Amino acid sequence: MIPSEFRPSRPWGALEVPVYVPSEEGILGPLERIRVLEVGGIGPVPFCGMLLGDFGAEVIRIERVGGSAASEVAPGGILGRNKKVIGVNLKDAGAAPVMNALVGRADVLIEGFRPGVMERLGWSPEVCARRNPRLIFGRMTGWGRDGPLAQSPGHDINYISTIGLLSTIGRRGEKPVPPLNLAGDYGGGGLLLALGICAAVYEREVSGKGQVVDAAMTDGAALLMNTVYELMQRGEWSVERESNLLDGGAHFYAAYETADAQFISIAASEPQFYRRLLHELGLESDSELLVEQMNRHKWAKFREQFAAVFRTKTRAAWDRQLLQKGVCYAPVLTFEEAQAFPHNRARGMFVKVGAFTQAASAPRFGRTTLGEPVAAERLGTHTADILGQAGLTAETVRQLLESGVVA
Repeated sequence: MIPSEFRPSRPWGALEVPVYVPSEEGILGPLERIRVLEVGGIGPVPFCGMLLGDFGAEVIRIERVGGSAASEVAPGGILGRNKKVIGVNLKDAGAAPVMNALVGRADVLIEGFRPGVMERLGWSPEVCARRNPRLIFGRMTGWGRDGPLAQSPGHDINYISTIGLLSTIGRRGEKPVPPLNLAGDYGGGGLLLALGICAAVYEREVSGKGQVVDAAMTDGAALLMNTVYELMQRGEWSVERESNLLDGGAHFYAAYETADAQFISIAASEPQFYRRLLHELGLESDSELLVEQMNRHKWAKFREQFAAVFRTKTRAAWDRQLLQKGVCYAPVLTFEEAQAFPHNRARGMFVKVGAFTQAASAPRFGRTTLGEPVAAERLGTHTADILGQAGLTAETVRQLLESGVVA
């Protein structure tokens, strides 16, 4: 049971989020000696850069100045944490010495433009490799670098549409529902690119050479679907939404409304958890429910039975009855509620960095401990420092600023 001190009317007490103050020694972590250039953009590349920065890499974000360059990284924004930022007009010929200096001392460069853009800007993998043969060049696209759609614009919902993912999510008989932008942009995109970069960094210790890491959101999202693909080919997955084990079709793996119009989730798939759930719901004497658990033809009927029971109590009452009872239960929480949830608080899952409460760095390392996240700073805060460390003189930096090549 949840201790009584965690069950006030809130229902979990006053909201207290740990506040991280940047440490003087800077960021620690397993990638502490790795320097990353993140060429500004939107979607999974800033997320990938955030992950690498969380792991201790020095991440320098190159914001494109001039033109209509888009960015999701605002001053103080979460995707900009643990990064230094410099503005560079990559279309200006005067940017060549800046990029040469930055590329020459980098371990990794990541970019997320359509195929051919970096080449047109003059910074293809081949050009960068001549400057720095050890450079790992991470490339992120939606459709991939070849194929009929390679040059077509798109977003997360488009990418997951074409690999069979979006068609599986939603209510029975209704239109598909996009799972935010998590499956394509961040899971299949940013996480995949970060994993590929870590693998390339490891391989470089053997070969001494950099290489291109080519990640596509369609490729990554398809990888996330492999288990579902197998179920489809085994004949164990219906194309009709909300008819399957993991899509809300099963009565024992679904969300239910409570008496106070809140929601809870149940995932009592295994027999031992299912039997305990039936006991807690007062349904242990219903032999049909017990024996026919995996009979898909009866799932709709069983869902109605479960729904009627869950509507008899408030969510807080179900929390008191079912949390830590071995039935695979959890309340469905809002972001604010998640910050106050006892388990999340105990693990320090959310932290306050600058103006924003956000998820703490993960995963957690036993020896190369992750440092405290540092809030994103305004464009130009680190310009002189970045260019000075790259070997440019103070006079050169002044001229670059005056000419608008850097900002």
